[in-house]
Amino acid sequence: MAKKSQINRDNRRLQLIAKYAERRAVLRKILKDPNATIDEKLEAQVGFAKLPRNSCSTRKNNRCAISGRSKAYYNKFGVSRIALRELALRGQLPGVRKSSW
Repeated sequence: MAKKSQINRDNRRLQLIAKYAERRAVLRKILKDPNATIDEKLEAQVGFAKLPRNSCSTRKNNRCAISGRSKAYYNKFGVSRIALRELALRGQLPGVRKSSW
């Protein structure tokens, strides 16, 4: 089980990402616009610098929904490899069987 502080930190990051998503999209659009002037692009960069660091979506960590583990995360199921194996053994994942030979 991951530390509660790490799980809470990632939850706060998710809230910040959602809160500032529209502002970041507008600034990103200005930066990618080929018709924008250099001054507009510099203002957009300053705007990015003023936003909280944790509002960037690349700082988000995928975590297991069961244990909070951040490593060996399966995006398709939303759990770590350990939790995936336990769920598959119990038959709680539809269409997934643990292989044995």
